[in-house]
Amino acid sequence: MESRVETDHYGRKKVFNACMEPCAIERGMRIIGGKWTGSIIYHLKDGPVRFNDLARMLGGASKKMIDQRLKDLESREMVVRKVINDRPFAVTYELTEFGRSALKILDDLRIWSEKHDLA
Repeated sequence: MESRVETDHYGRKKVFNACMEPCAIERGMRIIGGKWTGSIIYHLKDGPVRFNDLARMLGGASKKMIDQRLKDLESREMVVRKVINDRPFAVTYELTEFGRSALKILDDLRIWSEKHDLA
């Protein structure tokens, strides 16, 4: 059932059949809208990236924050973690097909932001 808005004779708005759960946009933003999450996905677009290289690409993000975001993305099956060496220990992160499906949204956001010179 779709929500509708009506205005009373005082100009006040009342919503009928309001959505009690997050809408599709809110659910999507909960996944890719977290601080650094979109940037991590975007930097993984060209293939596997080692953790320290990703940290350098992100500049202002702490390694702890990057690690948390990567674990979250991995738990949502958007990123896959691969151990490439155990001595010294090294891992890469790569987007899954599901993770790659967010790239168009992020690229559109990048273009929109650059077009409107958003700071």
